Amino acid sequence: MAVVSLFLESAGRRLAGELLLEALLLLACVGVSAAPLPSIAESVELSSEYRSGDRFMGIRLLGSVQLARDAGDGDRVGGLSGLAWDDDAGLLYAVTDLGRLYHLEPVFGGGRLVDVRLRSVFPLRGASGRPLRGSWADAEGMVLERAQDGSPRLLISFERRPRIVRYRPDGRFDGVEVLPSALEDVSAYEGPNQGLEALASLPGIGLLTVSERPMAGDPDGAVTIHALDGRRWKLPLSDEPAASVTAVEAVGGDELLILERSFVSLMVPLVIRLRTTRLPPQTGSESLAVTEAAVFDNGDGWFMDNFEGLAHHRGRRFFMVSDDNASWLQRTLLTYFELIEPDRHEPLQNTIGED
Repeated sequence: MAVVSLFLESAGRRLAGELLLEALLLLACVGVSAAPLPSIAESVELSSEYRSGDRFMGIRLLGSVQLARDAGDGDRVGGLSGLAWDDDAGLLYAVTDLGRLYHLEPVFGGGRLVDVRLRSVFPLRGASGRPLRGSWADAEGMVLERAQDGSPRLLISFERRPRIVRYRPDGRFDGVEVLPSALEDVSAYEGPNQGLEALASLPGIGLLTVSERPMAGDPDGAVTIHALDGRRWKLPLSDEPAASVTAVEAVGGDELLILERSFVSLMVPLVIRLRTTRLPPQTGSESLAVTEAAVFDNGDGWFMDNFEGLAHHRGRRFFMVSDDNASWLQRTLLTYFELIEPDRHEPLQNTIGED
C-alpha cells in the first residue's frame, strides 16, 4: 500500500506539473505574458506659433510625432511614402520607397496623436515570392480595400516602374491592376522618378492615381487625375516653384484631399499645401476648382519635412507622413489633423486644450 501511495502521490505531482505547464503555455498564447509593443515615436510641434489643438486656416492640428530611425533589432524606420488606415484592425499601414510595409499602432490621448507603436514589418514581394529590389521596390501611394471575404487588401502604386499592385497585409503579392494606356508609357512621365506618386479611391469611380509632375500632354501648371477606367480630370497645381502632387485621399462623397509639395533647394523654404477639390462623375475639359485648406511654409515658422503620404482616419481626420529620404538631415514625421468643414471656417485663433 505504501508503494501504491507513493506512486499515486508522484503521479499527482507530475499531473499538477503538466497542468501548470499547459496553463503557462495558454497564457503565453493569449498574450498575458507578452512584452508591450515598443514605442518608436516622441511628440513634437511643427510650428513656433501653433500647437496641438490650434486651428490653422482650414484644419485643426491634433498632434505630431517624430519616428525613431531605429525600431529595434537593427530595423530602420524611414522612407515612408504611403499610408492606409485599417479601422477593423486599428492599424496604420505605412509603405516605403524601399519596398517595406510597416504595421503601426497610433496611440491617442484626448483625441490627439501622442505616440506610435510598431507591430510588425514585412517586405513587399513580387509574383515569384521574392522581396522587391531596386527600382521595382519604389512604392509611393496606398489604398486599403476589402476582399469578398472581408479580409484587407492593400493596393500600392509604384513610381519608377509605374504600376498598381494588390498585396496582402503581410506583403504577399495578390495581383496587378490594369492601367490606362496613357499611364503605361514610361517616356510620358517627366522623369524616371516621377511616376505614379499618389493613389486614392472614390465611391462610384474607384481607384484614382496621379503622377507627381505633369506628364506629356498635360496642360501647363496642371496634372491629370486618372481613373482606371480611362476617365480623366485636370488638377491645377499651385503657383509655387516645382509644385508636385505627393498624395491624394478621399474625404467623403466626391471630395478629395490633395497633398502638394514645393521643394527647390535647401536654400529655399519648403512649402507643403493641403488642398481640396470635388470630382464630378464624368471627365470635363475645365480644370477642377481647388480650395486651400492649409499652407505650411518653412519660411513662416513651420518645421515641415518632405510630406508624401495621407490616410483618412475617421470623420474628417487624417494622418500625414514625411519621407526622410534616408538622410540624417531629415525627419520622419507623422502628424494628425482634422479638416474643418468649409462653413465652420473661423479666423485664426488659438484653441489649445480643446478636444
